[in-house]
Amino acid sequence: MLARTVLSLLAPPLCAACGRSAGRLEPLCAGCRRRLRWLGSEPAVAGGVAVRSAVAYEGPARALVRALKYRGALGAADAMAAQIAAALPQGWLRGAVLVPVPLARGRARRRGFNQAERLAAGVAARTGSAVLDCLERPQESGTQVGRGRAERLARLAGGVRVRPDALPPRRAVLVDDVVTTGATLAACAAALRESGCAHVQALSYARTLGR
Repeated sequence: MLARTVLSLLAPPLCAACGRSAGRLEPLCAGCRRRLRWLGSEPAVAGGVAVRSAVAYEGPARALVRALKYRGALGAADAMAAQIAAALPQGWLRGAVLVPVPLARGRARRRGFNQAERLAAGVAARTGSAVLDCLERPQESGTQVGRGRAERLARLAGGVRVRPDALPPRRAVLVDDVVTTGATLAACAAALRESGCAHVQALSYARTLGR
């Protein structure tokens, strides 16, 4: 992690999508930022959970997510969180606590961070919301990329739980980088509700369209 941080400071800022020069604080160049497809203010429903996403999961947005998750481009998380917060209607988070979607322990160790935690912290810094890391995924469920909703649900069933030492909030807003089939949100929401959470919604940076 330290090596990544030093490298990011020494290396010239390059666009995560096209590799061209980008601003010092911008993970995408101006051209790729213009190519982002912003989603409307109306929430979608994924996995039975109302979710607000900033952009469609395609093109530069997909490249930005991959740069964060697989190349450790941690500066991308702050830009993504800023876009999430900018797309929120005023007051939408009032009374809610942000809950990051958990990574399996082994994957978190290998990656060195949980991208959902980074995004939740960035959104909280901009909105004044509280963050509660109260969910865990004790065992690996394998990568979810390319799997259909039924298979994702089967792999996640019972795999997400509230931490034994945590008390979930009454009103929770799950935070994740990408929403695809909604299976992960469904598993997280079920764990929260079983532990007494009365209201669950979600935020994500990007969402796959047409699912």
